[in-house]
Order: sequence, then C-alpha cells, then structure tokens
Amino acid sequence: MSGTNSPEAVKKLLENMQSDLRALSLECKKKFPPVKEAAESGIIKVKTIAARNTEILAALKENSSEVVQPFLMGCGTKEPKITQLCLAAIQRLMSHEVVSETAAGNIINMLWQLMENSLEELKLLQTVLVLLTTNTVVHDEALSKAIVLCFRLHFTKDNITNNTAAATVRQVVTVVFERMVAEDERHRDIIEQPVLVQANSNRRSVSTLKPCAKDAYMLFQDLCQLVNADAPYWLVGMTEMTRTFGLELLESVLNDFPQVFLQHQEFSFLLKERVCPLVIKLFSPNIKFRQGSSTSSSPAPVEKPYFPICMRLLRVVSVLIKQFYSLLVTECEIFLSLLVKFLDADKPQWLRAVAVESIHRLCVQPQLLRSFCQSYDMKQHSTKVFRDIVNALGSFIQSLFLVPPTGNPATPNQAGNNNSGGTVSAPANSGMLGIGGGVTLLPAFEYRGTWIPILTITVQGSAKATYLEMLDKVEPPTIPEGYAMSVAFHCLLDLVRGITSMIEGELGEVETECQTEAASSPTQSSEEQEVQSTSDQMDKEIVNRAVWEEMVNACWCGLLAALSLLLDASTDEAATENILKAELTMASLCGRLGLVTSRDAFITAICKAYSIQGQNVMMISPSSESHQQVVAVGQPLAVQPQGTVMLTSKNIQCMRTLLNLAHCHGAVLGTSWQLVLATLQHLVWILGLKPSSGGALKPGRAVEGPSTVLTTAVMTDLPVISNILSRLFESSQYLDDVSLHHLINALCSLSLEAMDMAYGNNKEPSLFAVAKLLETGLVNMHRIEILWRPLTGHLLEVCQHPNSRMREWGAEALTSLIKAGLTFNHDPPLSENQRLQLLLLNPLKEMSSINHPDIRLKQLECVLQILQSQGDSLGPGWPLVLGVMGAIRNDQGESLIRTAFQCLQLVVTDFLPTMPCTCLQIVVDVAGSFGLHNQELNISLTSIGLLWNISDYFFQRGETIEKELNKEEAAQQKQAEEKGVVLNRPFHPAPPFDCLWLCLYAKLGELCVDPRPAVRKSAGQTLFSTIGAHGTLLQHSTWHTVIWKVLFHLLDRVRESSTTADKEKIESGGGNILIHHSRDTAEKQWAETWVLTLAGVARIFNTRRYLLQPLGDFSRAWDVLLDHIQSAALSKNNEVSLAALKSFQEILQIVSPVRDSDKPETPPAVNVPVPVLLGSISGPGLSRPFVRTDSIGERLGRYSSSEPPTVTDELEDLNLWWAAWNTWYRIGSESTKPPITFDKLTFIPSQPFLTALIQIFPALYQHIKTGFNMDDLQKLGVILHSAVSVPISSDASPFILPSYTEAVLTSLQEAVLTALDVLQKAICVGPENMQIMYPAIFDQLLAFVEFSCKPPQYGQLETKHIANAKYNQAEWVALNYVPFAERSLEVVVDLYQKTACHKAVVNEKVLQNIIKTLRVPLSLKYSCPSESTWRLAVSSLLKVLSIGLPVARQHASSGKFDSMWPELANTFEDFLFTKSIPPDNLSIQEFQRNESIDVEVVQLISTEILPYANFIPKEFVGQIMTMLNKGSIHSQSSSFTEAEIDIRLREEFSKMCFETLLQFSFSNKVTTPQEGYISRMALSVLLKRSQDVLHRYIEDERLSGKCPLPRQQVTEIIFVLKAVSTLIDSLKKTQPENVDGNTWAQVIALYPTLVECITCSSSEVCSALKEALVPFKDFMQPPASKVQNGES
Repeated sequence: MSGTNSPEAVKKLLENMQSDLRALSLECKKKFPPVKEAAESGIIKVKTIAARNTEILAALKENSSEVVQPFLMGCGTKEPKITQLCLAAIQRLMSHEVVSETAAGNIINMLWQLMENSLEELKLLQTVLVLLTTNTVVHDEALSKAIVLCFRLHFTKDNITNNTAAATVRQVVTVVFERMVAEDERHRDIIEQPVLVQANSNRRSVSTLKPCAKDAYMLFQDLCQLVNADAPYWLVGMTEMTRTFGLELLESVLNDFPQVFLQHQEFSFLLKERVCPLVIKLFSPNIKFRQGSSTSSSPAPVEKPYFPICMRLLRVVSVLIKQFYSLLVTECEIFLSLLVKFLDADKPQWLRAVAVESIHRLCVQPQLLRSFCQSYDMKQHSTKVFRDIVNALGSFIQSLFLVPPTGNPATPNQAGNNNSGGTVSAPANSGMLGIGGGVTLLPAFEYRGTWIPILTITVQGSAKATYLEMLDKVEPPTIPEGYAMSVAFHCLLDLVRGITSMIEGELGEVETECQTEAASSPTQSSEEQEVQSTSDQMDKEIVNRAVWEEMVNACWCGLLAALSLLLDASTDEAATENILKAELTMASLCGRLGLVTSRDAFITAICKAYSIQGQNVMMISPSSESHQQVVAVGQPLAVQPQGTVMLTSKNIQCMRTLLNLAHCHGAVLGTSWQLVLATLQHLVWILGLKPSSGGALKPGRAVEGPSTVLTTAVMTDLPVISNILSRLFESSQYLDDVSLHHLINALCSLSLEAMDMAYGNNKEPSLFAVAKLLETGLVNMHRIEILWRPLTGHLLEVCQHPNSRMREWGAEALTSLIKAGLTFNHDPPLSENQRLQLLLLNPLKEMSSINHPDIRLKQLECVLQILQSQGDSLGPGWPLVLGVMGAIRNDQGESLIRTAFQCLQLVVTDFLPTMPCTCLQIVVDVAGSFGLHNQELNISLTSIGLLWNISDYFFQRGETIEKELNKEEAAQQKQAEEKGVVLNRPFHPAPPFDCLWLCLYAKLGELCVDPRPAVRKSAGQTLFSTIGAHGTLLQHSTWHTVIWKVLFHLLDRVRESSTTADKEKIESGGGNILIHHSRDTAEKQWAETWVLTLAGVARIFNTRRYLLQPLGDFSRAWDVLLDHIQSAALSKNNEVSLAALKSFQEILQIVSPVRDSDKPETPPAVNVPVPVLLGSISGPGLSRPFVRTDSIGERLGRYSSSEPPTVTDELEDLNLWWAAWNTWYRIGSESTKPPITFDKLTFIPSQPFLTALIQIFPALYQHIKTGFNMDDLQKLGVILHSAVSVPISSDASPFILPSYTEAVLTSLQEAVLTALDVLQKAICVGPENMQIMYPAIFDQLLAFVEFSCKPPQYGQLETKHIANAKYNQAEWVALNYVPFAERSLEVVVDLYQKTACHKAVVNEKVLQNIIKTLRVPLSLKYSCPSESTWRLAVSSLLKVLSIGLPVARQHASSGKFDSMWPELANTFEDFLFTKSIPPDNLSIQEFQRNESIDVEVVQLISTEILPYANFIPKEFVGQIMTMLNKGSIHSQSSSFTEAEIDIRLREEFSKMCFETLLQFSFSNKVTTPQEGYISRMALSVLLKRSQDVLHRYIEDERLSGKCPLPRQQVTEIIFVLKAVSTLIDSLKKTQPENVDGNTWAQVIALYPTLVECITCSSSEVCSALKEALVPFKDFMQPPASKVQNGES
C-alpha cells in the first residue's frame, strides 16, 4: 500500500499505536495490572523503535510479537470493552502489514480462544479477513486454523454470525486460490520439470507444490473429504459441516479457477480421483428413485432424492462439462448419460425440470456439442451421447403430452400464478380471435386434449435457469405447468440455431455475410442454399465434413419428430414461427451438406403441415380443437363463390415457409408453374394482398364481402408473405428464355381468367397475375424485346376493362414497365437504338385512345416521370409526348388537367432547348389550350407565365430557331411543290419565325378575353410585355398584322365585353375568397381588363412609333386608337375613364419614352404626372436584360442609340394632333356636362379624371397652337368652367380636399390655372392677331374669381358644404373655391399688369370688368366666406388701379372708360362704408390693420384720382367728395364696448379723409362754382359738428363732478380738438382768396367754447386743447379796421 508507507501515514500509525496502548493501560489500571504494565512497556518499546530506526515499518514488523503482546493480553481479559479495543488495534497493525508470521500465529491462537468462549464473533471474522487479505504471512497450520475458526463460526446458533461466517469462508477460499494464481504469475517464467505423480502418493505431502499452491491443494482436498462425510486432513478442529455448503464451495472454486486444475497435474488428479467419484456417488439416490413407487410424504431418506443436493450436483456437473470436458471425457459420458436418465417420465417433476435446465446450458454451446459428437457418436463402441440427448429431449416432450402431470391439471389462469420463475407474459402477437368467444389465450401447446402453456423463459441463445439458481430452497419447488416443456422447446431451437450457425460459419469465409444473416434470421439461409453451394466448399477438410454430417445425421430424426409434434400442437404464432424456422433452417443445412434424405424429410414435414392438396389447398376446414386459430375467412376465388374458406394462422405460416422453399428450389418447378401460381393466387386472394408499386403484393383492405374476416394476427404476417412472393418472381431472371415464356404465358392465362371473372360486376378482381407480370417484366428488362409485345398487348387489354381496379392496375403495370424500359441501361443504349425507344413509347400513345380518366391520369403521370428522368433524350419521341398532353380536354376533370399541366411546365422550364424547333409551335398551342381550361384558375395563370417563358426562350435563341425553321420551311415548301399542293400554315405570308411569334400573340389575345378576370389580367400583362420586350425581332411588315389582327381586334372585343358586362354584385370569388369592393361586379372586373388593354396598346403606339409610322395607314390606326380612348374615357367607370386619359397622355408623348441603350426592349415605365392610383404595368420578367449577340441585335442597331429617336416630320403631322384635340374636346364636353336628372346612381366624373383631362391640354396645345382660334378658346373655357364646377362625392372628399381651413388648391384647380397660364404665355410670345384672346382669358379668370363669394352650380345638383357632409353617405360636396378664386385673382392682377395697355384689353373694358368683379367681395367685406378674400380684393384693386387709371386717363377722350367710373365710385362706397358688421371677436390689432387698409384706399384717391380731376368725369369727383366728407365726420358706432370705442372710431381714417378733403378743397384752384360749394358746405358741416361736441362735453364735465367721463367721449373731444388745429393749419396753408369769409367767422366762433373747456380735469384733453388754442394767436390783431373792412 503506497498510502501506508508515506511518512505521514507512518507517523499517524505510531501516534495511534501509542494512544491505543495508553487507552489499554487506562482501562486495565484497576482490574488487570499486568496488562497495564505490558501496555506501558509497549509504549516505551514503540518509542524506542521509532527513535532508533529509519525504516520504521520494517522494524515494527521484526518486533511485532512484542508490540502485539499487550493487545493479546488485553484480549485474554475477556472484558468486552478491552477486547474490542485490542481487536481494533490489532486490525490497524495488520492493515499496515507490520505483523510477522510468529505474531500472526499468536493472534490466531488468541482469536481461537475468543471463538471458543463465543466472544466478539463478528469482530473475529473481520479480524481474520483482514489478516488473510492484507498479506500472505499466514500459511499452513495457522491458515488452516483460521479457516476452521470461520467454519466453526458458520455453525453457531446466531443467524447473523452464520451468514457473515459463510460469506467470510467463501472469501477466504477465494483468497487462498487467488494467492496461488498470483504465485503462478510470479513464477511463470521459470520452467518447471514436471514431477510424475504416483498413483497412491501420500495425500498430505504434495512436495512438488509451492507454498500457496500447497495450501490451496490441502484446502480443496479437505473440501472433498468433508462433502464425502470423511474427516479432513488439514482443516483440523472442524466440528460439523453441511454437504450443500461444501458443494457450493466446490462449484465456486471449479468455476472461478479452472486454470488451476488445467495447469497443475496435482489438481487434475483431485478432479478425476475425488470430485467425479464423489458426484457419481451422490447422484445415486436420484438414479435409483422411481416416482410413484413411494408417494408417502416421508420415505427412507437414502432413497428419496434431496432437491438442494441434487440441484447443486447438477450445477457442479455443468461446470465440469463446460470447463474440464477435455480432461474428463469418460466421466462426462457418465454425467451426460445420467442427465438423459433424469429426463425419464418416472423421475420427480422438479428433477426433470433441473435436468432440462442443465441440458439447455449445453445446447447453447455448439462447439461443446461438436466435441460430444466427435468423442462419443463418432467412436465405434461409444454411447451415441449426442443422439441420445436429442432423442431424450424428443421423448421428454412427447411424455409431457402423454402423461398428465400429477395433481389437477392447472388451468391457464393458475399457470401464471404458480410460476415462481417469473410471470407468464404472452407475446404481443398472441392476441388472436379465440374460438371460445374472443378470450385472449396464453401461448401454449395443445395436443389430444393436453394443454401446456408456453412460458417466456430466456432470450434465445442464452440458458438462464430458474431452478438451478434456487440455492436458498430446501424443499423441492412446485414447477409451473409448461415450464419443463418450454425449456425443452428452447433447447431444441437453440440446438438447431447453434449447430446450423456453427456449421455454416465453418463452411468457409466466402459466406461470412450469409453466415451473419443466418444467425440473425435463419429463414434467409435457405434462399441462398442452392446458389451458394460452390466447389470451394468441397475442398475443405474431409474430417470437418464428416463431423458435420455425423452431427446432422445424429440429430435430425429426433429433431424432426419433436418439431413435428410441437408444430402440430402449437397454438402460438411465435412458437409456430420458430418451429417452422427451425425446420427450414435444418432443411437448408441438409441441402448445403448434400444430405438429401434429411433435407426432403424436413421439406415434407412443412408441406404436410400445410396439407397441400392441389387447387383446394385453402379449403381445409379448421380442426375443431381450439389451437387452430382461424385468421382469415374469405370467399374462394371463383365466379360463383360457394360458402367460405377458412385459413388458420398456422396455414399461413406454413405457406410462408413453403414460399421460401419454392423460391430456393424454384428452378426445378418445370411446367407446374400454372398450378403453383394458381395456388399462390388463391392464397393471396383470401389474404387480401393487393399489388403495390413494382408489382409486389402488399396487405390491402379486406375484400369487400360479407364473409371476409382478417384478424390482426394475420395482418402482421402479410408483409413477410408478400416479400417472399416478390422474391419468387425476382428469381425469374435466372430462367432461360423458354422457361420465361412459360412463366409469362401462365401469368397471361391466369390474368385472362381473372378478367373474365371481373366482367359484369364491380367486385374486387384478382390482380395477382397483373402484378406478377409487371414484376417479371421489370426483372427481365435486359431482354425486354422478347417479351414486350405479348406483355404490353395484354396489359393494354387490361387497361380497357370496365372494372376500375382491374384497369387501374393494368395501367400501373404498363406505365411502370414503360418507365423502367426507358431508364434501363440497355446495350446498345436507347439513343443509338431509336427503334427500341419508339417501341417502348408506343403503348403510351395507344393509351390516349382509352377514355377512362383514371387511365389517362396514369398515362400523364407516366409522361411526367419520363420527362423528369429521360426528357433530354426523347428526340423523335417529342411530338408523341406533347400529343399526349394536348389530348386532354376541358371536360376531363381537374386532376387530369393538373397533371398534364405539370408535364407541360416541365417541358417549358427544362426541355425547350433539347426538342426540335418544329415542335415549338405545338408547345405554344398546348400552353394556350391550358390557359383556356376553366377547371382550375391557377393552371390558367401559370400557363400564361409559361407563354411568357416561351417567348423569352424564342428571344434568347432567336437566331438558332430562325435558321432551323427556315431550313424546315424550305424542305416543306419543296415537298408541297412536288405534290402540287399549297403550303397551308397560319399567318402565311409572314416568315416562319414571325409566324411563331404571331401564334404566341394570338394565343395570348384569346386569353385576354377569357371570362375570368385574373386570367385576362395576367394574359394582358404578358401580351404587352412580350410585344414590348421582344417585338423588335419581328420583320417590319409583320407589325401591320400585330396592330390590326392582334391589338385592335383585342381592343374591340374588350370594349364590347366591358360595355355589356353585368352590373350585379358578385358575392364571393368562389370558395370563401373575399372580393374587394372595387372588383365586386363583372363590370368592374372587365373595367380592369379594359384599362390594361388600352394602356398596353397605347404604350406600344408610343414606344414603337418609329416602327409604326412608316407603315402607311398609321393615321387610320391613330383614329381608331383615339376612338377607343374616347369611348373608354366616357365610360361610366372612374377607373377606365382615368386610365383612358393616362393612355391619351402616353400617346401624346407628354412623357417621351426613356430608351436605355442597355435595355432597348424594356417598355418604359409609365411616368405621367397624374395623381392616379394605377402603377406602371409591368409584365413578368421585364427587368431581365436581354443580351443580343445575333443578327436580331444588328436589326435593332439603328434604334438603340442612347438618345430618344428624333421626332420625325411625320410625327408632327398636324392632322394627328388636331384629331387628338377633337377627341380631347369631345371627352371634356361630354364628361363635364351636368346630367339632366340626379339620383343616387348618377355618374359624376372624379377629380383625378378631371385633373388628368385638364393636364393633357397644355401639352396638346403646344402642337396645335398655330391654328388655335377664339372658337377653340371658347370651347376650352366651357370645359374648364364645367370641370371646376364638378362637386366631389363625400366619401372621396377626405382624400382630395384639404381640410377646410387650409387654403390649398386641389390638383384640378391647379391644372385649370396651368392651362390658362400656358395659353396666356403662348399669346404673349405669339403673333399680334392672337392678342384678341386676352379679354376672353380675363373673362374666364374673373368668372373663377366670382367663385369666392358665389360657388358655381353643377346642373341641378344640390351640394352640401363640406363641414356638413357625412363621410359615409352618398352626398356631393362643393369644394372650397376660395383658394382657387384668390389664386385666379392673383393671376388676373399679374396678367393685367402685363397687358393693361393692349388694344384688346382697353377695347373690351377689361378694367371695368375687373372692378365689377371685385365689387362683390369688397361690398360683402366681413360677410365674405373667407376674410382673406376681401383683403386680397382690396390689394388687387389698388394694384390694378395703380396701372389702370393712367391708361384710363390717356383714353379719357375716346370714352372707352366712361362706364368704368361710376362702377369704381360704387365700389369705393360699398367698401369704405360697408353694410356688413365686423365680427364680435375682432381684436383691436385686427381692427387697426383693417383701418390701415381703408386709409390706403383714401391715399390712393388722394394721389391717383383727385390730382387729375380735370381728366375725370365731374359726377365721379362729386361722389368721391361726398364719400370723403362722410368719412371725415367722425360717426360713432354704438355696438362697441366703451373700452374699445376710441379705436373703433377709425380715427386715422377720419383724419385721412379730413385731410384729403381739406387738401382737395383748398390746395387747387377752384374750377367750378359747384366744387367750391361742395367744399364750403363740407367745412361748415364740419365746424358746426365740432361746436356741438364741445358744448356737450362742457355740460357733461360740469355735471359729472369728480367722476371721469366715459372714455369714448374723451376720445371724441380730443379728436375734435385735433381736427380744429388741423383745419386751422390747412386754412393757413391755402391761398387767402380760396377761403370764404364765413368759414373764418365759424372758426373764430369756436374760440370762446374752447376757452370754457379749460376747466376740464383730463390731462389728455388739456394737452389737445393747448394745441388747438395755439393757432388762434394768428387771429389776435387790432380789431378796428378789420371790422370796417368786414362790414364793407
């Protein structure tokens, strides 16, 4: 122990020893002084040893006797406490291996004393064990004494001690032998001279052995003595011993240390001389005993076998045979014979059971059996032991059936209860339909009324015994019924398994694989039997073969007898299976060894079990005994079935085994195929096996019939049977041609019978023959030509059979064969053997003539698979294959169409390049026809996608296809000329490649008017995308056909369908697909198609104009297109009409197409600035760049420059543009004309439509401006006006209208203004004669300005204000026209600023009209819908007047402006003194701002009008004066609060009026008396008013006392004071002669009143007063002369 040698461990040991000694000395202090002294001297001893020696452990060992002494003395005290302490200390010393031999001897003596005093027995055992296991110092006498001590303790009264001692003995015995093995290991290299052992040498002195071996020898010898009840030689002191314990010890030694006995002669001698005789002697009671001779409960003990000893003896025998057979050949013969005898029926049941278990242990060791055979059976005068064993098992089994067990036969239920070896567990598949009414039976054997259950005992191949292991039982156990039988049965099976696997294994390494399979499932070994017997096995040693043959010959009779009996009796499927497997395995083995008799015997046994009697094999009525489980009941296979046929499960199992045999020996069947096949067919029929892929038969549904029953039990077997059936036919490939024809003819005639039976009823037919024809064809593919015609000919007949199952399988077989034929690796390959290829494909074409849809589906599935696997190599087979797809009609059901379509998809995606170009048109036709199938929408849509892919392919491979087609065309032309017929082909004059395109376009065109909207949409997109992307490949002349025959033809059909489409609502789109409300009527769905088509055609006209214009009838085509656009635009569908305009925009090239040099084929994105909800239409795959590497590329070369094609003169052709203008006008006038009556359904054009319409005009105008005259302008005006007047439906308003508060124009209004803007700009730069259009434009704009106060009416339609409209009701909402009107006004002002002096503008009284229009909002002022309106109106008026008045003055003489002045005066009047009341919530700042506007107007009057009074009519001036006068009188408004009144009095305005009045009155020379009168009158009124105000103020001031006066009165007085000072200033500035004397008088008269105001309390009034009084100083003059002058 490395752990105990370390310094720490040593140190600890020393400490522990000292503490133990101290403890001992303490304990013994009082009672045992000598011990105390010994302990104390021990302490000193230990210390000295530790001090003096470096190797402390060695020193301790040397002195161990003395060191141990105190502890031994302590044990001698017999005090329990002290004894325990001492024993523990001693054990510690032993575990450190510091005990010498002497000390060990002393310890053992001391232990012996304790044992004799029965003290601390368990501790003793522990101490002995430690002593013997830690080291090897105990030998010889001491060892024997220690062992005896343990034995003695085993036989005490105390149970625990007994058991512990028994375990210790076992361990000690093991230790003794282990020491010997270790000793041998150590001396292995020293070669010993063997010493011959004398026969009678002294048993005590085995001098040749080494010490440990000697101990072992002595021990083993004494064990034999003890078991034999003799005195031991070595174990002196033994008092008692039991045989059972002795036998167990012997067995364990023999089992654990066989090498000891095999390597040492001394021990071998003991085996032979001692053990074997002992065993034989002990067996004697068992051999002599006969059951039944004495049944009393206690016979003489010698006679009765004793279970514990007998069982242990058998265990010893098993070990002896297994381990030492080579040493004990003769003895083993005796043992084996005994075993066989113990199976006799007159032995007790338990003895037979343990004997069978022992034999089972032998049966699982084939090599041992082989040795028996070699040692006994093959020797001349020896017992045939191996044969006897097998036969004994057989008779044992038989006897179990014949002799009922003593006591009551156990019922099945009790059988499980008394099985002490584990409960009976029935295998899973035993749940059969019991005849007794469905009780689940236990697996069992039943024979002539004897019922024996089968118990699950062991896993196969291992012998796990139950009773041989019952070492604790004294009484013989009760053996459950069936236990012995089950073990015997397993013996047989394991025997067969072992022998066959061993012999087959030895048959040569060539078959290693087969051998492993045979081990796992012996059924397979038989199949390979014939094939595998090759010559190399013959060269194996003769000896081996002799042994094998002897083994088989020895056992087969017994085996066969036993197995046949069991097979007959078996009621359990698993058991039957195992028996049959065993028989089959034996048959196979005999066959391989060439032992004909035995092989045939086994085969016969199987056949007999199945009772083959020709055709009526199935008619066996099951025996009435319960174990014949009926597993299948069915009608016999006949035209008029009579009664029913029953099959038992055993029938089935035998049949399966028989099939295996038939398969293995198939070659010898010869002409009896018909019978064999009929028999198999019958079995298959009753079991309800149905053919599956490849012709194998698989379990199907039970036959539909009242009397058909298949139990679950048989269901599990079916797959195996079907498998074997298939293999039977697979082996037909090894037959020669003649035999093969025999087989096929037999199958065909069988099939014809089945067909006859199936006529006239729809019952399930027998498909056996069809399935097997298929299977035979498949395995013989390498020579298919010799059987193809008869095979397919027959199958095509089957395909037409009225019975659906029959024809379905005919088709399955036929298509499987065709597929297999095409994929098979023929020699030469099919590509070089076209005849064979067409031969193989031909039946596929012939299937098209059969009308049954199920057959056609199979045919198409076959085509699909052929394409997937063989598509690349079809070559000449293409037309045939495409023909099959195209032959599907619309009425043939969805699944057919779907499958055919899958085939087509595959062709288009993968195989276009590999097929001849002449087949391409067939592909287009077939694809088109699928688009028109209305069974399944997705197929139609996908087929359109395929057409796109095809077009793509044409484009990419154009050059190659063109060459090949031209070549083909030339060849056909030549043939046609030779025959003198005209070559007939569609679109004839065009070249063949173009015809291919035209076919494609025509197909897509048909799809564009399909009844289903989705198909139309997809087809339309694809058609236009292909024409757009690939159209440039066409010859120029072909375009004519495209335009007239394809595009316009399509437009006509679409228009017609759209206008006649149903307006009924479609609830749902089939199934539960919801339809969006924008598509929920047929009309709406057609609308979408119309949109798409029109857009597509327009785009082609736009992008390909350079190709189309040179065609000659372009203008006619243009008119047709415009007509289509017009009818679409006027259709009562917003979507269509809007899209029509979009197309209109496109053909007018409002956005010129972008042509990118990389992608000249990509149609441009439709990028028109219209707020439209339609995106640009894109076809599938449009983004793909086309790489052009061929002549087509060159053909395109001239168009693919990087700039847009230059617009040619023809394009500018005015006729085209005027045609477009007329169309535009018609659309505009029709669409915006208000309807006569209104109801819910009235169609009112949408805002986006109108916007788009108006937006077209500017671009159109650019092209027609040269001829655009007033009439056209009038037309335009009407349309613009009507368009703007159109209301919006309330549900669209949130999208189109801004929120009401935002002043934003709608896009329509913007467009209208833009149109007018374009016109005026054109007039501006245009020739003179165009300028007469200005007034008309002004009129138009002014009409729009009026909308600000009076929105336009749209016919009789009532519109609501937006704020009151309900979003979700169908109401019409008037737009907020204010922003539009205001913008129009701005435009008017701008325009007028530019054009005021133009003759037309002057002549047409434009200024007057402007003023007249502005008068409305100005007079409304606060009542305007929007406040901004009147403000803008004022500023506009000011701007216009600032420009217009000078012009008016210039033309004063001409009188062209005469009518304008009164209008202007009224306008001023209405604005400055408005009748509308300002809103209550007007803020002070707002009011001031408004006042400043009024002031501006007065300023304008003072600067622009009054100074030029001479050029202005007098009445007008008079009106102005009156107005100013009115303004200067500071009228008070009563509606204001007092706080605000001073501001609301428009001080500034009044002051401005006043000043202007004064300035006007006095600064000019008075020209007329009338004017002077006006001004004088005005002044006097003013002064009079001032006087009144002042008087009233003074009154109020006096009355109010301390209270301040109201604010407004103070303000008024201040204003009056200011006015007075202003007046005096003005009068002074004026020339004296202009001022009337009266006026002065009135001014001076104010003075006294002013003076009276001085007392007022308000400081503001005071300061104003001061300013008013100061000017009076100029009147202070000496009075005298003045008065006189005045009077005179």
